[in-house]
Amino acid sequence: MTTKQIAQKLVDYCREGEFEKAQKELYSKDVVSIEAEASAGFDKETKGLDKIIEKGHKFQSMVEEAHGVKVSEPLISGNSIAFVLDMDMKMKGRNREKMSELCVYHVQDGKIVSEQFYM
Repeated sequence: MTTKQIAQKLVDYCREGEFEKAQKELYSKDVVSIEAEASAGFDKETKGLDKIIEKGHKFQSMVEEAHGVKVSEPLISGNSIAFVLDMDMKMKGRNREKMSELCVYHVQDGKIVSEQFYM
């Protein structure tokens, strides 16, 4: 699969809220995830597909209400993909808020090998 094909599939899955499905299909088993900062019990860096899926489950357990997800069109440069992810949600014990982050992915041998988030 080309980087462009991976980018489109990733964006489509994210728009549908199918983050784990995207990870299982598009990520390398040795993928690395880097957060904007370590917070709310999340490490700055997570290594391995199983650990990243576990991190996703932890995040979902913290969501009280999801009101929408918006994903921009992807930008592609060589083996890199970037898009903006906007989420409107209420986390447990907090007020409803809108979160926006720039998501950057690197592809190698037809799989995503790293993801990094900027807020």
